[in-house]
Amino acid sequence: MQEHPLIELYISVGDDRQNAVVEQLLAVVNLDSVVEQTLREAGITEQVMLTLLLTDDDGIREMNAQYRNQSKPTDVLSFPLLDKPLVNAPADQLWQPQEDEGGSKAGGQQTPEFITPPGAIVNLGDIVMSWPTIVQQASEAGHSPVSELLYLLAHGVLHLVGYDDQTEAGYQAMVRIQQRVLQSHQ
Repeated sequence: MQEHPLIELYISVGDDRQNAVVEQLLAVVNLDSVVEQTLREAGITEQVMLTLLLTDDDGIREMNAQYRNQSKPTDVLSFPLLDKPLVNAPADQLWQPQEDEGGSKAGGQQTPEFITPPGAIVNLGDIVMSWPTIVQQASEAGHSPVSELLYLLAHGVLHLVGYDDQTEAGYQAMVRIQQRVLQSHQ
C-alpha cells in the first residue's frame, strides 16, 4: 500500500478482497495532497498528521450511535484531538470547546490539556468514513467514489481543525474550501 506521510490509513470495508479493491483505487490518489491543500486553504501552516479509517456501514453506525447518539450509518465522522479550533475563522464558523458550567471539560472531570511539544507534529485526530455510503453517494451524484472520498476527506480535515457545519456560515465556509480542493484534484 502507498505510504502517506500525513495520514495513518486503515481500510476495513469488508473481507480481504474488498479491502484490496479499495487499496488499489486509492493507490493512484495523493491523499496527503488533499490534506495539505485543505490545510493551506484554511490557513493552517503547522505540521500535522491524522488517522483515516475507511470502514463499512455497520462500523460507522456503531461509532455514530456511541458518539452522536444516532444509530444510523453516515458518510463521515471526525474526532478532533484539539481542545480548541486551530483555524482562525469567525466564531460562527467554528465548533466551541466542550466545557460545562464549572469550567471543566465535558464529563465533569478536570483533565489536563494536552500540549504538543515544540517542533512536534500536531495530531489533529481521526476521520472515519463509510465506503459503502461513499459509493452510494457518488453514484447518486454522478461522480466517482474516489471524488466523493476526496471531498469528504477535505470535509473531515476542516472539522478536525475547527470548522463546524451546524451553522449556515460554517457550512458555507466548509463547502467553499471543499469545492476548491476537489476542483484542483480532478
